[in-house]
Amino acid sequence: MSKASRIFVTGSTGFIGSKLVDQLIQRGHSVRALHRKPVLPAKDGLPNGSIRNKSNPTMEGSLEWQQGDILDKESLRSCMEGCDQVYHLAAYAKNWAYDKETFHQMNVEGAQNVFEVARELEVKKIVFTSSIVTLGPTMPGVVGNEEMPRVTHRFFTEYEETKTQAEQLALQMASEGLPIVIVNPTRVYGPGELTEGNSVSKMFLQQSRGQIPFLLNRGINVGNYVHVDDLVLGIMLAMEKGVVGQRYILGGENASLLQLTQWVNEFSGQAHYQINFTPWMANAYSTLQEKIATWLGIYPQVTPGWAKTFLQNWVYDSEKAKRELGYTSRSLREGVRQTVTWLKTLP
Repeated sequence: MSKASRIFVTGSTGFIGSKLVDQLIQRGHSVRALHRKPVLPAKDGLPNGSIRNKSNPTMEGSLEWQQGDILDKESLRSCMEGCDQVYHLAAYAKNWAYDKETFHQMNVEGAQNVFEVARELEVKKIVFTSSIVTLGPTMPGVVGNEEMPRVTHRFFTEYEETKTQAEQLALQMASEGLPIVIVNPTRVYGPGELTEGNSVSKMFLQQSRGQIPFLLNRGINVGNYVHVDDLVLGIMLAMEKGVVGQRYILGGENASLLQLTQWVNEFSGQAHYQINFTPWMANAYSTLQEKIATWLGIYPQVTPGWAKTFLQNWVYDSEKAKRELGYTSRSLREGVRQTVTWLKTLP
């Protein structure tokens, strides 16, 4: 993206979105960042106005915070008008919602609103950040890719189901002429706000401090993990080089949970004994957590759907993104080292 553009970003205050906004500005783009709350965000000290690239002072971008809501098409239209490109990251990616309809409203209806307004305003290109969960778990010995059909029609969580519906909507609208590209991040980690969107890094912190005495299913289940900085660069490459109507997995390396815990112990210098948390125990505990949440409104640590999700294998590669976008990712071991080093600086 050598040519400066006017860009609209949803989900701009999230773990991934805030880093994307920063990178776009550093590359000289004019960014309109959507936020829902009346109070202006102060993410990473980014105010309204022009911002110069620290390493290249001649490259100057700008940031304009815009209050709006993806469920309100009029506010979307006002915020998006005049923009050449749209990055849609906003979603309800949490573990639980008291009203289950929240998942559909935010993830499906919100996406539809963004896509329809972008079509009305004739935006040149849209990148929609979906998720690896839409592709489903992988069978033993299988490395999945964008062309692999789901091995199950079952959805483990409301998030997985509604993100899949939004992705299918995006593909349908792309076939009708909407210039949209889809990216499917794997499990994201790295320095940044320790919210549910950065739950992997939060797990690293808790483990390094001895706050997680259990290891799920002996740590045998394998997933794919991507550093947030690599992911953000991949998202921008999708805007620059992605083919309309195509999906691109943006991941890193596949590793077992046990391997991750071993690296965290190594780099934190704090090895902690962990008791095997069996699938039966995980299902029982998560069911209890969900019941307490339903009865008392106390947000659960985990729900049965997410427990089942982490008891599957999610083994994928990013060969298509590497081949078509020029995407690269750092080694997982190095990424864990960098993240744990950063975590050690926290109080």
